Amino acid sequence: MTTPPPALLIAGHGTRDDEAGAEAFRDLLRALGRRHPGLPVGGGFAEPFRPPLGEAVTALVEHGVRRFAVVPLAWEAAGRAGADVRAVLDRVRERHPEVSYGHGRPPGPSPVLLSLLERRVEEALGSPSPRTPGDRAEVTVLLVGYGSADPEANAEVHRAARLLWEGRGYAGVETAFVSPAAPDVPSGLDRCVRLGARRIVVLPYFPLDGGPADRVRQQTEGWAAARPEIEVRSADVIGPEPELLDLIVERYREALEGDPHMHRDSHDSSVLDGTPPGGTPPDGTSPDGTRPGGASCGGGNSPGLPRQPRARPDDDGHHGHDHHHWGHTHSHAH
Repeated sequence: MTTPPPALLIAGHGTRDDEAGAEAFRDLLRALGRRHPGLPVGGGFAEPFRPPLGEAVTALVEHGVRRFAVVPLAWEAAGRAGADVRAVLDRVRERHPEVSYGHGRPPGPSPVLLSLLERRVEEALGSPSPRTPGDRAEVTVLLVGYGSADPEANAEVHRAARLLWEGRGYAGVETAFVSPAAPDVPSGLDRCVRLGARRIVVLPYFPLDGGPADRVRQQTEGWAAARPEIEVRSADVIGPEPELLDLIVERYREALEGDPHMHRDSHDSSVLDGTPPGGTPPDGTSPDGTRPGGASCGGGNSPGLPRQPRARPDDDGHHGHDHHHWGHTHSHAH
């Protein structure tokens, strides 16, 4: 069997009893597989959340993958979430000592991500578009992160708020957290009003829909119902936009180029042009096939992964699941 190229492993941010969030995560894996069909892709959450990250790694290992570039999907990848991901990978390596990992940066807060956040604010405000500087001067944005016991992770949300405010003409960009850090969403909205805001857009700083985004919307609606004199709009999460998918793959490439064990693969045509070594995928895999909950690998002679400029240094229940692997598909049910 031909050895597949290093896999892109997405480390997601799981929450309890959040099947909507898990399905949104699977949608992102499927979208990555369709957009970059030559790239082996897998992902999951640190236990106990599902789909499990360890199962995705093991599934890919069983089908020939030996090297991984890990990209965290949470924008503020620090604190316990990062430690939990490392613990999962260490446990897999105990069973498979031949496996190696390169670690990529989180997607945010890069200029690409900030532009996507700006788009969501504009969509929440509605027409006219583009908005004039005078229009934006009346708008305050409340950027809402997950929240963590780690102050460094929370500080990343404040950093993103500052970068979103710079040069965009908003009256201000304040921060809040869905849990457990302070301020929460109602307190953040209160602060915006104390600072003089009369038009507020609540902007989730999450990549995908699910439980946390639902809680932000519910808290926003509850607060707005009690303060009808203040115009409050809820913005959508970014979701699997093409720009986000390409940014994740850019972080994958950075991880390959920064890992001495993987360096040669970052210039290997099998990684960059979407064709496995040898020219065709084993077993004739369909290039757009992906399955929820585990790993996916495209195949076929694809147009390839688009080369992009290198990121600047200052960029800143039921337990059923399927796996689609390099060359064929199988399913597990628990």
